[in-house]
Amino acid sequence: MPLLSLLVGGALVAGWMDAVVGGGGLVLLPLLLIAFPNAVPAAALGTNKLTAFWGTATAAVLYLRRVEVNRRIVAISVPLAGLCAVGGALAASAVSSDMMRPFVIAAMLAVGAFVALRPQFGATRESFAPVSRTRFIVAVCTLAVIGFYDGVFGPGTGLFLIITLTALLHQSFLQSAAMAKVANTATNVGALAVFASQGHVMWLLGAILAVANIAGSVVGSRLVLGSGTKIVRYALLVIVVVMAAKLSYDQFT
Repeated sequence: MPLLSLLVGGALVAGWMDAVVGGGGLVLLPLLLIAFPNAVPAAALGTNKLTAFWGTATAAVLYLRRVEVNRRIVAISVPLAGLCAVGGALAASAVSSDMMRPFVIAAMLAVGAFVALRPQFGATRESFAPVSRTRFIVAVCTLAVIGFYDGVFGPGTGLFLIITLTALLHQSFLQSAAMAKVANTATNVGALAVFASQGHVMWLLGAILAVANIAGSVVGSRLVLGSGTKIVRYALLVIVVVMAAKLSYDQFT
């Protein structure tokens, strides 16, 4: 029971983080690896994806009820991101996480510096600016690449989605967060399908953790929807620092 309580608490916090800006996997995944030291790592990855799916799906529904998004980009890029996540999950065994971490850390620090030095970035009003065909194509392709990354490695997927969508579509953090939840739900489904087909999902545990993840997601979503873009900006900067520190620790220990 103490171990299960720890996992449930981790799922709750992870759901809150994923609903606000992303990064919940940094909380729950290490706990799963610690709780089941004799299990193959893929079992922890698969169970984490099952849990995260329900939280991100809940957040996506809550966001879409209140935030207007570019449905044309969602309709094209979300299924594509899900399919790319399938490819990423299939390729995960051939990609070394030790090789990827330095690039991800550098990307996160660059994102954090950019957001910190551009106070107006992501603070636009909730309206749509015209999107050129070039930007539209680049946005779709970038979401596909992030989907593949989520299947291969994963940390920072939500953060990278929000930054990409904000920069390319000239929209607010809140609009980008709403679209990111939809895209992240699709990538979770794609990766989960691969892990499930390989028998790497602890279904009963995942179902229990999913309930806590949903609860955390509801709390996080309501916080963001009530506070607007400012809370997303602050949370993004905090998550950048925390995730960069955690990945750096994993890299050098």
